[in-house]
Amino acid sequence: MDYIFDTHAHYDDAAFDDDRDTLLSGLREHGIGYVVNVGASLASCEATLELTKQYPFVYGALGVHPNETGGLSERALQWLKESSRQEKIVAIGEIGLDYYWDEPERTVQKKWFLAQLAAAKEEALPVIIHSRDAAKDTLDIMKAERDGLCGGVIHCFSYSVEIAREYLNMGFYLGIGGVLTYKNARNLKEVVEYAPLSSLVLETDCPYLTPHPNRGKRNSSQYLPLVVEALAQMKKTAPETIIQETTRNAGRLYGLETAAEDTD
Repeated sequence: MDYIFDTHAHYDDAAFDDDRDTLLSGLREHGIGYVVNVGASLASCEATLELTKQYPFVYGALGVHPNETGGLSERALQWLKESSRQEKIVAIGEIGLDYYWDEPERTVQKKWFLAQLAAAKEEALPVIIHSRDAAKDTLDIMKAERDGLCGGVIHCFSYSVEIAREYLNMGFYLGIGGVLTYKNARNLKEVVEYAPLSSLVLETDCPYLTPHPNRGKRNSSQYLPLVVEALAQMKKTAPETIIQETTRNAGRLYGLETAAEDTD
């Protein structure tokens, strides 16, 4: 059996406090073989480290979300780098720019985005990029900083085909989740039609962005088969092919040979 790889989840979120262990322990029965829990704050990075120790199939990414960078310091950044050397930490993220909430001020967001990109280079880890309403500034920074990076993924991709082409040409993956199943996701559907399957990975961003018809409920990796089905229809291929290809891609993205080999 081929297993789905959820490349971006937040199981440390309080939304899972009541049933976290039951949910995570049952994921394999729902066809989910791998999860990367992604840090968004220093506290969530600490929680992510604990989750990677508790569950053999949970890996981690450490990083501070742009809207959480107001409290960052050089000392905290050093802790982040040192912690990223732990065995099951596979990326730096999620990091980037968020002009939707627009806080802290953009200069602060940019400062810590650049600092965390530098950390990823130093630690030879791929990056998970968050970009919301900040298309040009994010792309400009990624173009300028791409040398020395060990690849990465543009999380919850929401921009145009033209911007997708730029990232694909730089060798980045695009993260595809529940938004693909929404009626108003015209941009994303155009991007998915354009992008080769070899450049796509699956993600939930749970507990957020639950796929249709469960939109409004708490999201979890259990709903990823709905995204697989939507992607299979758009790519005119079998769901099994989508699972095999995206799991292989995720294994390559995060340097997890077992995930890449599981589909060979």
